[in-house]
Amino acid sequence: MGKERRLLTLVICLVLGGGLLAAVLGASRAAGPHRGAAGARPAPSDYVDIQDVPRISEPIPAQGPDGSAGSVVMDCGRNEEGHYNEDNLVVSPGLRAGAHHTHAYVGNLSTDAMSTDASLDAAATSCRGGDRSTYYWPVLRRTDRPGSRPHEGSAGHGNTGAILPEASVRVEFRGSPVSKVVAMPRFLRGMTGDAVAYTAASDAEVRARWGCSGAPDRPTTRYPRCPEGNRVTRTLVFPSCWNGLDTAGEGHRSHLKFPAADGVCPRGTFPVPELHVSLSYEVPAGAPMALDSFPEQRHSPKTDHGMFVNAMTERQMAGVVACLNEGRDCRM
Repeated sequence: MGKERRLLTLVICLVLGGGLLAAVLGASRAAGPHRGAAGARPAPSDYVDIQDVPRISEPIPAQGPDGSAGSVVMDCGRNEEGHYNEDNLVVSPGLRAGAHHTHAYVGNLSTDAMSTDASLDAAATSCRGGDRSTYYWPVLRRTDRPGSRPHEGSAGHGNTGAILPEASVRVEFRGSPVSKVVAMPRFLRGMTGDAVAYTAASDAEVRARWGCSGAPDRPTTRYPRCPEGNRVTRTLVFPSCWNGLDTAGEGHRSHLKFPAADGVCPRGTFPVPELHVSLSYEVPAGAPMALDSFPEQRHSPKTDHGMFVNAMTERQMAGVVACLNEGRDCRM
């Protein structure tokens, strides 16, 4: 009887132990991918020494006789106001924290998920010339420094670390090399880049370029390792061929297209001012950095992106168009 009891006890222990092990493994499998993605950091292959990046070889479209060679720089500061949130008015309007990562802003000081055309039109702006448009992008962080300020923690999305403030922000509109530009409509929404490029089937929508301030002719889609004294740079160029009808479109892209390599817009679209947002950061040589991203995107530098909403008055936009079409360099 004692032997039978010992055998029964052994069987029960094995069954319970196996069940407990299965439960632990099951919980680990269930939590593992989420934890792994949330805690992920850029892979070593996401970084590149800037000296290993080839000099740019893509020809810049030649300026034709009918082109619009001017430029307009909007003086909107560098987010000294600390305007951050996890919203995305262009992609997920009305949804708080819909971006699942933090965006930094210049321009309109009221922008969040609940903004409307009317609220943007009535708000204050960081742009000295009165442009109430909103320009925004995901923040860049130092992952070796824990953050203690607002937006430097994470609600389970894996975007942690001290936010690197922009050392400079340049908001610039350029013309077309082949034709005059027409005015953007008020409250036109635009976006560039691909926030899900890491898991996308191709790099077709990867538009942002990284670099170092001392090597502007070496753009890359990887995080650059810059020499001491250089700033890390990001350049976001937006589509500039408008369908002439809509201020928003399917997938947030169908109403605005990029021109071809020669600067010609696709058939059925019209050239509008081309927005360039150029950012720079003070990053010590060798310091780890990571772009805010969705957890499954693992902070890939290819996921860099930006959005804007044109809230200029018709008079302000007319001034931009005139400057570009007349070939002048202006500040507003």
